[in-house]
Amino acid sequence: MHHYVAIVYKDAESAYGISFPDLPSAFSAADDEDDIVANAIEALRLWAQDEPLPDPASHADLLARDDVRSELKDGPFLIRVPLIEDDTRTVRANITLEAGTLAAIDIAARKRGLTRSAFIASCARKEIERSA
Repeated sequence: MHHYVAIVYKDAESAYGISFPDLPSAFSAADDEDDIVANAIEALRLWAQDEPLPDPASHADLLARDDVRSELKDGPFLIRVPLIEDDTRTVRANITLEAGTLAAIDIAARKRGLTRSAFIASCARKEIERSA
């Protein structure tokens, strides 16, 4: 999993703007502060569908760049955005769960039309992205 640094902008009467110094044409926006990271992740995923992702620059390397320092001087701030790259390979994993939890997973997965594996993978991805 990679983390990319994004610059978040906010003017008084506008949505939050999100750009990536490592990916010049990748951008997003969010009306609500709580949606910044989720929308930034979506922008990274969309970029990765069409373009190969470069290795992310370190925080220190980005702060050493004149263009980034210039962007930050008037109030924008940096965030780390996680990206779990999509990979079509599947890998079998053996996990142990408490029986009641497994039953609840199966019920929730069935209600959503998902397999147990797809449901667990979706939940794990959301948790990883939310806690970044």
